[in-house]
Amino acid sequence: MANPADENFSDSPIAPAQNCFAIVPDDIQQLAHVTKALYVGGGGNLTCRALRSNADVTFTNVPSGYILDVRMVAVRATGTTAVGLVGLA
Repeated sequence: MANPADENFSDSPIAPAQNCFAIVPDDIQQLAHVTKALYVGGGGNLTCRALRSNADVTFTNVPSGYILDVRMVAVRATGTTAVGLVGLA
């Protein structure tokens, strides 16, 4: 059981994640939460949109088990071959 006092700590972009959620890549929909980072369960390419970017970018050959420290608003289906994606927010 979580300690209720833990809920009083403020959050920041560099603080540990307080929420984890599965990511299903989608070419249209944005993520439910802006990530602090993203865990890649099965390696491959990852096409995403960073929080302050105007265009998508593809990270190639991201290894399995890697944590990509990027504040993302979207993970695209087109261009993404990595699997087991978990958003850390």
